[in-house]
Amino acid sequence: MSSNNSKSKHSQLNSYLVGGAVRDKLLNRPIKDKDYLVVGSSVGQMLKLGYQQVGKDFPVFLHPQTKAEYALARTERKQGQGYTGFSCYFAPDVTIEQDLLRRDLTVNAMAMADNGDIIDPYNGQKDLNDRILRHVSDAFVEDPLRVLRVARFAARYHKYGFTIADETLALMQEISASGELKTLTPERVWQEMQLSLADGGDNADINSGNPEVFFQVLKQCNALEELWPELAVLWGIPNPALWHPEICSGLHTMMVLQQAVLLTQLAPNLQDDNKTAIRFAALCHDLGKGITETHLLPSHKGHEKSGLPLVEKISKQLKVPTHYKQLALKVCEYHLHCHKAFELKASTLLKMFNHLDIWRKPEEFDFFLMACKADFLGRLGFEQRPYPQEEYLQAAVKAARGVTAKAFVEQGLQGLAIKEAMAKARLNTIVAVKADYAHLNPAPH
Repeated sequence: MSSNNSKSKHSQLNSYLVGGAVRDKLLNRPIKDKDYLVVGSSVGQMLKLGYQQVGKDFPVFLHPQTKAEYALARTERKQGQGYTGFSCYFAPDVTIEQDLLRRDLTVNAMAMADNGDIIDPYNGQKDLNDRILRHVSDAFVEDPLRVLRVARFAARYHKYGFTIADETLALMQEISASGELKTLTPERVWQEMQLSLADGGDNADINSGNPEVFFQVLKQCNALEELWPELAVLWGIPNPALWHPEICSGLHTMMVLQQAVLLTQLAPNLQDDNKTAIRFAALCHDLGKGITETHLLPSHKGHEKSGLPLVEKISKQLKVPTHYKQLALKVCEYHLHCHKAFELKASTLLKMFNHLDIWRKPEEFDFFLMACKADFLGRLGFEQRPYPQEEYLQAAVKAARGVTAKAFVEQGLQGLAIKEAMAKARLNTIVAVKADYAHLNPAPH
């Protein structure tokens, strides 16, 4: 078939650009992925035109040349639990309005014809202009995944001024109360959470977005209690006002996440996955405060160690990547050591460096420092305070890592003697750095 004939056959399809691409085009946001809706066609016709079928439960096809996704118009009917419990109908008589009706939000339920005309049966453009995230129909409650998706949209578009319609929030609360969130697979929950922490998704990038809004929305609609109760419980748990003018542990955690986003944005050579891992660690650092005995409040002595099993629990529950979990555990256990660095003995710092394995994973120490700095700055009125611990600890690590086995081997030492000599030399270098930085006053912790 000639290329002209191929184009001619493809133009026979009654297709429309749909969903996120239309939304972002109208918002003047960059469009990464384009999805198309095909009305009045069939599986047979799509295959005949050379499209490759990829969907099992409903027909989705890849364009022969562009590999863009083309889906046949369909309707859905709830027939089981969870976000997969739907039966699909995709005959040629399904209209574009029927297809758009099954979508989650009005701003995602618009289509664009080749000539630029917008098909908008559910007032998505008005809600876009009014900066409202509103459900398309009451069928919204049939898919529990939509709670997470709307929370993620609220986070991604927060900077544009978007808020969730009251009636949509009420439906999200209804889903949370129904128990349907429990039907979501751990992988799917983590995917939405990770996308939010990364501000990833269709076409957002790592350097924009407000992931704290994702968790605030989940808290607001009672979904966080279902999905991550150890985080949800932090709201209302007090901290000492001297170090935490914001008082509330949940609010503090959200402020720390905000600071982690800002700090990771400012690190140009940091890979996106590491940025997200740092943000996850910031989110987990104070989980131990949720199990402080009431009579001890607002003090949280030992919350670092008591938080470790809770980090392990959520990591296992959501199947969080191992390197995310390891960093979160380090930050949870040692963030107070980091804040108190100037008060600690050189031997204590060396012990911490050993536990953090700065010898084999020096880059992870930088991630650890960034999360700890976010914890310090994420407090009411602390946002602009200096954090000299960062420079001090970086200097101590650099000096300690400068000690290698080579010199001691050349002296004729062997085995355990080399290890002991290296530990002593590392300790001495930290003592020297400590003296060099004695003029810096420790920041409050």
